[in-house]
Amino acid sequence: MVEILSDGRLHRAQDLAGMLEVSERTIYRDMITLAASGVPVDGERGLGYLLREPVFLSPMALSSQELEALTLGMAIVAKAADEELRNAAASLSRKIEGHSALRRRAPAQWGFDVHALDTAQKGLSLLPTIRRSIREERKLSLTYTSLAGESSQRVVRPLQTEYWGSVWTLSAWCEQRGDFRVFRVDQIERCEITDTTFESEPGKTLEDYLALISAQLTGNEEHG
Repeated sequence: MVEILSDGRLHRAQDLAGMLEVSERTIYRDMITLAASGVPVDGERGLGYLLREPVFLSPMALSSQELEALTLGMAIVAKAADEELRNAAASLSRKIEGHSALRRRAPAQWGFDVHALDTAQKGLSLLPTIRRSIREERKLSLTYTSLAGESSQRVVRPLQTEYWGSVWTLSAWCEQRGDFRVFRVDQIERCEITDTTFESEPGKTLEDYLALISAQLTGNEEHG
């Protein structure tokens, strides 16, 4: 049922019943069950049903190793990310703890703990703004202070953020420099989303940036 609804379209109970070879009464009952279990399904009899957002994770399918990897990721996010992601990690943790099958599979201690460095905590209030600008493909206006103490004003096309264990960085196309640049988030003094959107242009995309980095690494290895 979830796989059918994942296409984002509105499906009538009559059509679902025909596809699954069950009665419409069964469809109505299953929709109630899905909604009660937390699946974001919307709709009603006579109109149809759809998912408000995609559902990718089936908790029952997680192995112990997969659950451990997920738990470690949540622990890192909870200690090193911004408030928006910390809340999401806490919510996901509660869902896992509330699932009886997963709770029985999880040991009392995983054997790890996470302690983020102070530098990783700096600038975290800017990450929601940066992530939003990446999603909406809108340029960012920055006031940036280099490690040498030089301040500059930049307008950039944000491409992705990276976490290095001690600091967060922003990889972007810098309009002033006409090239890719990497900014330490904890060195950004001001960060505002502009009204200017941008589209993918050859030579300025994330794929171009990653290809450039890959070529540089390959070149260094050949000359090493």
